[in-house]
Amino acid sequence: MSKVIPGRYTAHIDGPFVVFVIGMRINKWWSVHKWLPVVNAMSPMIQELYRNKEELGFLDGTFHLSWRGVTLIQYWRSFEHLEHYARHGAKHLTAWRDFNRKVGTGGDVGIFHESYLIDQGQYECVYNNMPRFGLAKAGAHVPATGRRETASRRLGREGEPAVPTPPNPPNP
Repeated sequence: MSKVIPGRYTAHIDGPFVVFVIGMRINKWWSVHKWLPVVNAMSPMIQELYRNKEELGFLDGTFHLSWRGVTLIQYWRSFEHLEHYARHGAKHLTAWRDFNRKVGTGGDVGIFHESYLIDQGQYECVYNNMPRFGLAKAGAHVPATGRRETASRRLGREGEPAVPTPPNPPNP
C-alpha cells in the first residue's frame, strides 16, 4: 500500500497532456466466456505500458473496480502517443482484434473510452492526506499553498480560501 502523505498537495505537469478513461462493463453476468477474456487482456496491456513508459508517452494510470466492470484512468503525454499505442501496441492490437472477433456488437460486454486533451495549466486538483495519486503521480506532487491553495488559483485566477487552510506538516 502507498504511503499516506499528510497535508494538502496538488499536481503540476509541464505542457499539455491527455486524460484517457477506458473501461469495460459486464452486461450479461452469465456470459463469463465473453467478459473474462476481456478482463484478462487488460493486465498484459498495462504491463506493456509500464515497461515502456518513456517510449510510449504513457505517464501513469489508476485502476478502479465497480460491481459491473473495470475503469482505468490514464495520463498520456499527448494524443499522438495515445493513438500510436492504440494502433501499434502489440498487446492492444491483439486485444482489440479478439474483442471484435469474439464479442463484437453482441451486447454481452460493453467497452468505452473517453479522451480529454488538457492544455497547459487548464487543470486543477487537490490531494489531502493521500498517497501520491492520479495526476500528482503522473506529474509532480507539490504543496497546495500560495498560488496553488484554491481551485481558482490553481487555474490561474483569483480566489481566497472559503475556510482557513491548515499548514502542511513538516516533511518527515
